[in-house]
Amino acid sequence: MKSKIGTFFIWVVLVGSTALVCLFLGVILWDIFSKGLPGITLDFIFKLPTKGMTQGGILPAIFGTLLLTLITTLFAVPFGVACATYLNEYARPTLITNVIRASIRNLAGVPSIIYGLFGLALFVQALNLGTSLLSAGLTLGLLSLPYIITTTEEALKRIPNSLREATLALGITQFEMIKDVILPKALPGIMTGVILTLSRAAGETAPILFTGVAFFVNGGAGSLNSEFMALPYHLYMLSTQHASIELVRPLAYGTAVVLIALVFLLNTFAYFLRYKYRTQN
Repeated sequence: MKSKIGTFFIWVVLVGSTALVCLFLGVILWDIFSKGLPGITLDFIFKLPTKGMTQGGILPAIFGTLLLTLITTLFAVPFGVACATYLNEYARPTLITNVIRASIRNLAGVPSIIYGLFGLALFVQALNLGTSLLSAGLTLGLLSLPYIITTTEEALKRIPNSLREATLALGITQFEMIKDVILPKALPGIMTGVILTLSRAAGETAPILFTGVAFFVNGGAGSLNSEFMALPYHLYMLSTQHASIELVRPLAYGTAVVLIALVFLLNTFAYFLRYKYRTQN
């Protein structure tokens, strides 16, 4: 009898906690979408901002965010997957590898503003890349690396060792085994972790604050070495720093809706890839 009461109490706590979180999430989304959706038009999406950001659209910010995410992907994904593959498949369980893993997990908890200052010192000043789209993308790549390494290594660990042993028994090399068997099997978990990490990076403001983002760039980012606009920073400026905050508040809510929609699309894409590769495997 006592066990049934305890089980029921735990069930009530879990369901109540889930309902409370969903309630808060629903209130936040309702507030944002109810105030932002009326301002979402084709002109808002595809036109340049005008009249001191009080009218027009956010096309340069959308374009800059997409380019920034692309640079982050090209930098962080190959290095992150390669590092995780080495740690899980090649490195022996020694003190050094344990220290490396602990360091990577600790880096995942470092505040993003620290990555922004490090990117300023390394890419902007030391490597003389200047405040640019490239500097900001590389900085976000550094921020994303610990998450990609950790999620990729966890995906590789889910592959049973019996599959590795059976594959090696066929006479192929370890590299071929990893390339043709292990990585394809772990691909759903790897892709999910990568896309979720990149969707988080797309919404970061602090790392790009020091490395290249600007409130307004006529026509968007002209090259990798120029400043650029991005949705999270644009939203921050409209909400806190604009001279006419009340006037641009509808634009700020519309920008928030677009940013949430972009992150939602990335997360949906991650779910679709995971489902697709799971059914194939």
